[in-house]
Amino acid sequence: MSSLQWLSWWYLPLMLLAPLALWRFASPRRRSRILFSSSALARAAGTSWVVRTRWIVPALRVVSIAVIAICIARPVLSHQRTKVFVEGAALQFVVDRSGSMRALDFEVNGKRADRLDAVKDVARRFVLGGQGLSGRPDDLVGLIVFARFADGLSPLTLDHSYAVDALDKVAPADDAAEGGTAIGDGVALGVERLRDAMKHASTADGRDPIRSAAIILLTDGENNAGGVDPRVAADLAASYGIKIYAIGVGTRGMAPMPVGPDPFGREVIRNVPVSIDEDLLREMAATTGGKYFRATDSESLAAIYQEIDTLEKAKTEQRQSFHYTELAVQPFRFAGGVVPPLLLGALILLTVELGLSATRYRSVN
Repeated sequence: MSSLQWLSWWYLPLMLLAPLALWRFASPRRRSRILFSSSALARAAGTSWVVRTRWIVPALRVVSIAVIAICIARPVLSHQRTKVFVEGAALQFVVDRSGSMRALDFEVNGKRADRLDAVKDVARRFVLGGQGLSGRPDDLVGLIVFARFADGLSPLTLDHSYAVDALDKVAPADDAAEGGTAIGDGVALGVERLRDAMKHASTADGRDPIRSAAIILLTDGENNAGGVDPRVAADLAASYGIKIYAIGVGTRGMAPMPVGPDPFGREVIRNVPVSIDEDLLREMAATTGGKYFRATDSESLAAIYQEIDTLEKAKTEQRQSFHYTELAVQPFRFAGGVVPPLLLGALILLTVELGLSATRYRSVN
């Protein structure tokens, strides 16, 4: 953004000298006179182009005086530049996809849904925004899922559509070979991904653009698989300054679970006990400075994400700088071209005026 400023605006009244100069040099009293017995011959000779354009000399003097007055007022063209620096968070989703996530104790859009579908729905709104959630446009988002084994489905990226699409394709593990819940392995893999992102992230001025790093852990069970103890994974996260926001997903007591079709092909749903190791999740969150939440329905899950949204906010910093151009002594751009300094223009006008007055427009005093 540019703006014109007058550092000494009270000098502008000097411009009144311009019409005074015009009056002084154009006044008939200043014109030379030669006495003739008759002016008939002079009128018959007509007037030359020099006589008709004699006004150019006083006009040049007037314009040069006006430009000098403007230069004395020191006009300055200021260019304001604004830069916005955004420091976002790196958020690693670590989502349980074990068979128990098929429990139908949640609702999505007024219809019964399993836990994994509810997680997908709220996570999408958390990342992209919508229905009370502002979205995370400035954050790196990654996805890791786990059952018996942990697997990275999306790297930490600003391409949020890619990460959300990867989550949409996740299905609960229904193979006996995938049975189990490896919470420690999932968290350890998330720590590794975040550590690498923080290690390689840098900006031109040497600041780290990742303001904070966090793991959003969603599980509905107990750690019963994998090679990494969840407490060890939490200690590892704490050593790198990574917070864990642990969410226990599922109702309390009993939950409806599809157990297969009956002889007539109809889906059979039975109530099964819910077993979430809340003490472990609470301890992991406390170790890293994070927080533990319990989501028993879709509304509480959305409220949890809203709270995390306020805890992990991107930081925006705005810096302004100004560049000043002294129009009197510095060239400047105008209408797509470069204009020479105003003072140089005034000197050129005075030089031309003096040259014309001493040559072609010379008068007898």
